[in-house]
Amino acid sequence: MKNLIVAQSGGPTAAINATLAGVIKEWLGDNKGAKVYGSRFGVEGILNENIIDLTELSGDDLDKLMRTPASALGSCRYRLSDPKENETDFKRVVEVFRKYEIGSFVYIGGNDSMDTVHRLSEYFAENGITDIVVNGAPKTIDNDLCGIDHCPGFGSAAKYIATVCSELAREVKVYDKENILIVEIMGRHAGWLTAAAALAAENDKEVPYLIYLSEVKLSVDKFVADLKEAMKNSKNVIVALSEGVMIETDSGTHHGSEDEVDAFGHKQLAGNGRILEKILKDELKYKARYIELSLLQRCASHCLSETDIMEAVELGRLAVRLGLEGESGRMARLTRVSDEPYRVEYSSVDIKEVANLEKKVPSTWINEAKNGVTEEMLRYLKPLVKGEMSCRHKDGVPEFFVI
Repeated sequence: MKNLIVAQSGGPTAAINATLAGVIKEWLGDNKGAKVYGSRFGVEGILNENIIDLTELSGDDLDKLMRTPASALGSCRYRLSDPKENETDFKRVVEVFRKYEIGSFVYIGGNDSMDTVHRLSEYFAENGITDIVVNGAPKTIDNDLCGIDHCPGFGSAAKYIATVCSELAREVKVYDKENILIVEIMGRHAGWLTAAAALAAENDKEVPYLIYLSEVKLSVDKFVADLKEAMKNSKNVIVALSEGVMIETDSGTHHGSEDEVDAFGHKQLAGNGRILEKILKDELKYKARYIELSLLQRCASHCLSETDIMEAVELGRLAVRLGLEGESGRMARLTRVSDEPYRVEYSSVDIKEVANLEKKVPSTWINEAKNGVTEEMLRYLKPLVKGEMSCRHKDGVPEFFVI
């Protein structure tokens, strides 16, 4: 029996280590005598031979790992070259795999990681390398992967967003004066995570919410009109704003900041809320505050969705089974069967249907006013945040697993 290697890539989440724990559990459960290795810092760790043995991890270690946020093996945003132009990376991967007697590689990640799975699996197939398989296990808080109903990491991040917004709604009501709070939420060009603010709005009708998803272009005039309408019923308003919203002002259309670009050409989006905060303060003279949740929304292990963590573990297990069955170039996925009772089925999808594609929020799930979501979105979201889990604690503070 050959060995397995696993790596993590892209942005961390609160559930990515649960998938890693699932991979290790499944491999050790069925493959006594075969090792499971971890690559530190994604595919770069393979290229640099930064590899560690995970075979001796205990059940207690894996339980702690499952509840630990961020990428325990480290991450990267390294893009493999086109093998038709330069085979260096691919030959090096094969060389390292041969050295460690690797027969299966599981890559845990989002869109860009699935691009790596796609490139490697095609290279192996085109070069007659049949003794090594590579498959993907999904993750992303952005929930923008195609071929899957929802992504591990999204449910816990959505639960955190709903929790934070509910708590902030209490904050804005403290004073008897106008108070607008703008909460900028991750998600890049897809508004799934921002939509989770609607879960807070559903539970608390006292404070109105304006929810602007990345799929919507927002003019300043429209925003001001929406705000004034909302303030007819309340002095206090929560504005949930996707980082990817295009804001149209007199000086043009803006994202907050687009200066930084990663290896895959993705611009770093942030700062939209500053634009709206300045308008509220300078032009309308309202008390307004801008909050960018930033990294907090993807590392909140004190506020985990049990549904999310359990599904993340199972998808890691499935990615291992795909390799054991000889499959390559696939991504483990889940398909929703029903909302009530909530039930999913596990299967796999050809990586070509996932890599470099982006799943947006359907237009029919955004309300007519373009400042909220529909009941269909709420039905989609509610099962994903169900169940309470937390990291483990020691002396009252979180205790995380460190590889």
